[in-house]
Amino acid sequence: MLWLEDMTRALYIAWKDAKAYYLKPPNISWGMIFPVAMSLAFILKSSSDIGELVPGLIGMATLFGTTSMAAVTITFERRIGSLERLLLAPISLHALILGKVLGSALFGITISLVMVFLGTIFLGAPMMSPALLFLTILVASLTFSAMGCFVSVSVREVFEAQTLANLFRFPMIFLSGVFLPISSMPLPAQVIAYALPLTYAVEGLRYALFGRCETLIPLVGLPVMLFYGLAFFLGSVHVLEKRQK
Repeated sequence: MLWLEDMTRALYIAWKDAKAYYLKPPNISWGMIFPVAMSLAFILKSSSDIGELVPGLIGMATLFGTTSMAAVTITFERRIGSLERLLLAPISLHALILGKVLGSALFGITISLVMVFLGTIFLGAPMMSPALLFLTILVASLTFSAMGCFVSVSVREVFEAQTLANLFRFPMIFLSGVFLPISSMPLPAQVIAYALPLTYAVEGLRYALFGRCETLIPLVGLPVMLFYGLAFFLGSVHVLEKRQK
């Protein structure tokens, strides 16, 4: 069956990316070091219960881990010509982008689980629902990975992809409840917050860890993130298809 063949090819691409790109400098700097350094800065400055910051820190690690990986795999392969070789292979654009999304999502999940370990062991955050926690990380990783692919197919160099991604990432971490409750923000900022996928990830993580959320329950957040992920995925396929013409 065609869909099964495409899924198999996508998994091979994801595995290839995992072996080739996980230790690339941009992934280490933006995907690993930056979320940890940013987290430590806010933990040291925070006068409140630092355990309350854990959902936002996990969400930020998921965001930066996945998008950094997507930037490396697509733009680096375009620069050296290997992406063009993949495009000549008997594989659909949907399967190719899916492979990139899965590889980036796996990297994001790994970074996120490290943050979960640090947050629960060293920062004292509880874990009310491990299953919901992992499901939220999984959906968020797929969504942010698709977003990273959408950004990366539009540029040619890694630094261009990272710069363009930062235009989305930095506003998101300050407007999505990562460090400040959304309810404490001005009304215009709250409206923007609910248009950002990271908001739904942080709210889902908060519910999974503490059994409560500020405004949104996971039954709302998870479908919204899936919608964003599908839109970014189809957008990536469309942009790559246009660049081939």
